[in-house]
Amino acid sequence: MQKINIKTQIRKLYCIDSFGAMMIAGASWVALLAARGFSTIEIGFFESIFHIVSMTCEIPTGAIADVFGRKKTMVMAQIMSMFSALIMIFTGSFWTIAIAMAVSALSYNLASGTREALAYDSMKLAGVENDYEKFSSRDFIIYEIFSSMATLLAGVALMLGYRKAYLIDILMGGIALLFALSLQEVHASGHESMSVKSRFRDVALGSVKFIRENRKARLIILYNAGIGAVAVLIGFFLQAKLPEVGLHAVFLGPALFVIGISGAVGAKAVTIFNKMGYKMVGGISLVGVILATMSVFTGNPYVMIAGACLGSFSDSFLEVRSDVVLNNMIPSGQRATLMSINSFAYSVVMIVLSPLFGWIFR
Repeated sequence: MQKINIKTQIRKLYCIDSFGAMMIAGASWVALLAARGFSTIEIGFFESIFHIVSMTCEIPTGAIADVFGRKKTMVMAQIMSMFSALIMIFTGSFWTIAIAMAVSALSYNLASGTREALAYDSMKLAGVENDYEKFSSRDFIIYEIFSSMATLLAGVALMLGYRKAYLIDILMGGIALLFALSLQEVHASGHESMSVKSRFRDVALGSVKFIRENRKARLIILYNAGIGAVAVLIGFFLQAKLPEVGLHAVFLGPALFVIGISGAVGAKAVTIFNKMGYKMVGGISLVGVILATMSVFTGNPYVMIAGACLGSFSDSFLEVRSDVVLNNMIPSGQRATLMSINSFAYSVVMIVLSPLFGWIFR
């Protein structure tokens, strides 16, 4: 029977997310492209390209992780992230930047679902899968703190210039890659004696069957995606709206940092209420995002920031619990694929709601 040092494995996953989130150029890519002379229309196209590739590749990359191995997929995710930054440094045409955005999306897809599947199956192998919510919460907190710090350093990235900023991203990605290479592989069970073609067929058919027959999983995926999309869109559009309603530009970075940290607080809070049922967690999160949405209409920058903080808190409060509930329901052989379906649903809801929130924040 395969043995695993679960504490070492989990620490390495935390380190990957820490360095992977500390990408100062990635956090300020819009400002860096604008400084290079790209128009807002071109930047909008780059964002669209990212989401199109992300939607297209989300589920296939989950299947790749289930078939070929979660460690290999995590390693490839870090390589793709570094390659995207490298393209940004040495090219400056519209189409090469578009390729860099597509590669960045692929990096995101390769890690999405794979990280959760590797963590859960590692913990299951060690017999401590009941501690998965603790891992999910800590991992979310780590990511939020480091990504918020990267956002806070957006001014530093602009001061350094895009080449040096992306070199720092490559350095961070390289450190994350070393941790990914040192992970212990934990393969999806049930595929040991199958050919690659048979594995893909088994993953695809098993995933479709699970989603079709499990109404509870479908509802959780859609509900979590809806809450998360609303909270994220509020924070996203506030970047443009807050200066318009009177917030001094110097306070925008700290405001976004506080909003991000609120998400980390929500991820921690849900572990304190570990006996609370999913419906109650979902209800609290729904009230939170409704109040966050209402704050937008006040026109008061401080009320809007408080609302965005509540929305960020509610999003992570629900997301951590949803992650745990879904992983407890999902069979090992399709775990990465089905967790990728969760991310795919989020992307679809984001695309549907983005124009509506653009109209609300006009």
